[in-house]
Amino acid sequence: MDTIYIEEKMFEQVDFSTVEFIIAAYDNCKFIGCNFLHVKLSDTIFTDCVFTGCNFSLTHVHQTAFRDVQFISCKMVGIHFENCKALGFAIQFNECTLSVSSFYQMKLKNCQFNHSSLIEVDFTDADLMGIIFNHCNVAGTIFENTNLEKANFTTAKNYTINPNNNKIKKAIFSLPEIIGLVQHLNIVIE
Repeated sequence: MDTIYIEEKMFEQVDFSTVEFIIAAYDNCKFIGCNFLHVKLSDTIFTDCVFTGCNFSLTHVHQTAFRDVQFISCKMVGIHFENCKALGFAIQFNECTLSVSSFYQMKLKNCQFNHSSLIEVDFTDADLMGIIFNHCNVAGTIFENTNLEKANFTTAKNYTINPNNNKIKKAIFSLPEIIGLVQHLNIVIE
């Protein structure tokens, strides 16, 4: 089957849960206020695309390629990013609500998390070396056997990280949130 190419197109207020989503290679497209609830984006390629105010709840991303893609003010619930194509994976989250999603075993060196809420996100076995959690709430997020070397949590809040189960060499933390590094010890700090 030949690949369909869609370039520099704007999609506004399209409800892809009721309108058929075309599996294609989208290049430099903008999606504004679109609904992708339960939509299958499998085998789709997004390059240099921007999604603003979109709903990605329970969206299927099996073998989906996200290359230099920005998500701005999007709701993203229950997405298994580990099913995406790894080659060229580079995404940026700005002011997004990202919850109950998974980046299991992913290399996220080319990703950014800015002013976003990452609630109960799974980073088990992921490589987050050098990642900056810029003004992010990471409450309930799982860091297990995660490479957090040189990661920056200076402005992040509500993290719980067990240094015994993660690589945190040269990671940057700040007070008072650094309490999240000893929370597993079940001690009282006054």
